[in-house]
Amino acid sequence: MKILVINTGSSSIKYKLFEMDSQRLLASGMAERIGESQSVLTYKVISEKNKEHVSEINATIHDHKHGLLRIVDLLADKTSGVIADKTDISAIGHRVVHGGEQFKHPILIDDTVIHAIRNHIPLAPLHNPSNLAGIEIARSIFPDSAQVAVFDTAFHQTIPTKAFLYAIPYNLYENKSIRRYGFHGTSHANVVDKFSAYVGMQSSELNLITIHLGNGSSMAAIKNGQCVDTTMGMTPLEGLVMGTRSGDVDPSIPFFLSRHLKMNWNDVETLLNKESGLKGICGTNDMREILQRRDAGDTLADIAVEVYCYRVKKYIGAYYAVLGRLDGIIFTAGIGENSPQIRELSCSGLGASMGISIDSKKNETHGNDIREIQSETSKIKIMVIPTDEELAIAQETKKIVDAFKSK
Repeated sequence: MKILVINTGSSSIKYKLFEMDSQRLLASGMAERIGESQSVLTYKVISEKNKEHVSEINATIHDHKHGLLRIVDLLADKTSGVIADKTDISAIGHRVVHGGEQFKHPILIDDTVIHAIRNHIPLAPLHNPSNLAGIEIARSIFPDSAQVAVFDTAFHQTIPTKAFLYAIPYNLYENKSIRRYGFHGTSHANVVDKFSAYVGMQSSELNLITIHLGNGSSMAAIKNGQCVDTTMGMTPLEGLVMGTRSGDVDPSIPFFLSRHLKMNWNDVETLLNKESGLKGICGTNDMREILQRRDAGDTLADIAVEVYCYRVKKYIGAYYAVLGRLDGIIFTAGIGENSPQIRELSCSGLGASMGISIDSKKNETHGNDIREIQSETSKIKIMVIPTDEELAIAQETKKIVDAFKSK
């Protein structure tokens, strides 16, 4: 069974094609700058010997439908393609950012599901419209393939009321669904499963703190295998300092900006989502560049890193208190997997009081595999676990399709 996973953004389509019998990645890439004159389409084919062939096409992609059709043409190309034609693709797995309270699990897409995703647009105005466009386009291009929605919010639906409810008038939750939802759920669930398999224990036996650090970042408290709290809120803006997002701020700051700087609400939303975080402090959201500048003595880069890691450390302490007992800490995603400095700073000073201590030599070791980085004296296992959200979406899609076929 071949499953295509797509993640549709406002001007992009990220895609991966898997052969699910072997769970092997066949091809991947991205269509970027859709609707612009200088669009870019990348296409990477992975051979059975794991050799990669990458190509890049620079040509206008008029809209998302045009982009997905171009992707299908590449996948079915007679010389470099990996499928005979589009009917080789059994199912499409779609990343959908917001499922609200309605979707606690992945689901086979029908008109009712599409209607529900559309109704959740007010909760995720920056993401759900693009996700929905990708679904509708894929249904038109692949009318005979199953379409499955996998929601970023689903894994966090086990969070109890005391953790998801904001202390604002209760009717706003009842009538407008204003509450904490959390995101990156597919990634958090994926690394919990991998930790469980690695230590040979059921996830229901484990208490973990999962730390997903990328351009977007979030943490989750996992009690007996289920999420009981997470840093992101009603939207992906709350919580940790991120590449361009502020994370936690005083709720009165937008009012201050409006009154004293005469900013309109659209400008405030843009500032907090796209001009803040690491970029707001030191001018860039690329952690690699920031760390290089920090090493060279750049004061603002140093401040950005300190603020970033302090927020992670603060949530480690908070979630340890929530869980009561902790079996492991997991770092994952682009920064979490690849930055020893960020991991070290995020855990520094926690050894004496909390038994959390990193071994510097182990921490400096790079690799694509699961690895332990805690010191011999650490009471808590600290691990780097690569996340594969697209494979996880493909696996969930296969489960839904297989279950439907067995009925």
